[in-house]
Amino acid sequence: MDKLTNRFTSIEQVTGEYLSSPKQHNKTLAQNLSFEEILQKRQSNASELKFSKHASLRLEERNISLTEDQNARLESGVQKAVEKGIKDSLVMVDSLAFIVNVPNKTVVTAMDQKETPNNIFTNIDGAVIM
Repeated sequence: MDKLTNRFTSIEQVTGEYLSSPKQHNKTLAQNLSFEEILQKRQSNASELKFSKHASLRLEERNISLTEDQNARLESGVQKAVEKGIKDSLVMVDSLAFIVNVPNKTVVTAMDQKETPNNIFTNIDGAVIM
């Protein structure tokens, strides 16, 4: 780049500045990691269970706090739902009920047994009881 005019003097400079860097960077990353390592890294990031804003509010309003064991069982239940191809699942952990959007691994809402006196859940296509 010509520093006086702040312009590129050739197409090679443009290509070198804007087009080559990201590709070369990605190639360098790919050369240092095996396919299996990249896949595991992507899967570990995708496996994290998230709570929607609505679910977080419901947990707070209902004074529900998950123990580490309950959280682990909830994640295990979601993983079982993934394996069975469930899209919207009810996951029961002790007396807590969670509606989970399985493809997004997002808890949509949460309630305890007091909140579900009729024990009726709609808009789900599977249930996992942990």
